[in-house]
Amino acid sequence: MEEHSHTAEAIQERLLGSEKFSYLRDFVYGGVDGAVTTFAIVAGVQGAGLSTSIIVILGAANILADGFSMAAGNYSATKADLDDRRRIIEIEERHIREFRSGEIEELRQILEKRGLSGQTLKDATELIVADKKKWIGFMLTDEYGLSQEEPRPLRAALATFAAFLAAGSIPLLPYVLSMPKPFETSIAATALTFFLIGTAKSRWSLAKWWYSGGETLLIGSTAATVAYWVGSLFHP
Repeated sequence: MEEHSHTAEAIQERLLGSEKFSYLRDFVYGGVDGAVTTFAIVAGVQGAGLSTSIIVILGAANILADGFSMAAGNYSATKADLDDRRRIIEIEERHIREFRSGEIEELRQILEKRGLSGQTLKDATELIVADKKKWIGFMLTDEYGLSQEEPRPLRAALATFAAFLAAGSIPLLPYVLSMPKPFETSIAATALTFFLIGTAKSRWSLAKWWYSGGETLLIGSTAATVAYWVGSLFHP
């Protein structure tokens, strides 16, 4: 089965699109945790037999506080990656200035390991060396294994918080809207949320969408079951 078109126009469009940084990881990360933690609170309070108002208060507090905490953590982690990337770029720029011949040789050997040889190897080396920005970009990916695209900490944090807020609100909605049988409705809505997040997560793996969706559903359901059981221990 062909995953994408291989016409010249489609390839060009796909390569241009690949330069844009994807925040799918941040959305899935925030969404899974938002749905799991909020529903765990709902299940735990429900298991303890406490009132609807307590469920809403604790759930809302979790969405805002834990969501902000996750976003801040993701910001710090992404910022650390960005700082490390900039440190490496400065090192490469200094090495090119002070040890140019050694850096050229390093580039030549990397290209040689890729299968280039003879005049083709010489021409490719000279072509890359002629553009310092492309040269450093090549070393970032081939020597250090980094992406060409610079990470954006604030956008990553906002993506995580937005996903946490959206997914975390699902278990609470039946209680906020005073729906009949709110706990049963919350279970069904949250289970669907887990499954949909899992299908999105399958983009990162070779697993089928239905398998990834079922796996995420199982993880979320297990966490909720444990929370409900713990809450039931305190039921009067």
